[in-house]
Amino acid sequence: MSGHIATKRLYVSIWIALMCLTVATAAASRIELGRFNVVLALVIATCKASLVALFFMGIKYLSNKMTIVVIVAGLFWLGILLSLSMAVYITRPWV
Repeated sequence: MSGHIATKRLYVSIWIALMCLTVATAAASRIELGRFNVVLALVIATCKASLVALFFMGIKYLSNKMTIVVIVAGLFWLGILLSLSMAVYITRPWV
């Protein structure tokens, strides 16, 4: 099985982007945005997760059908986690 071989320059560029996004996360935690602190942190985390998934996990180099399968499976898993979390939250007795 032959896979796509990325250049060192690409990996270093992605690593630098991840480090910049990590610094952005730390800087964003110091800024008072009210409710939008969580939104900003999640947007930055989504960008970092996308870079890792696309390049280091090789999803970018898969076929389009396989990419769709990965996305649907990820969203399905997210739905399971959110529904179970909400079930616990709703049924928890508040004392």
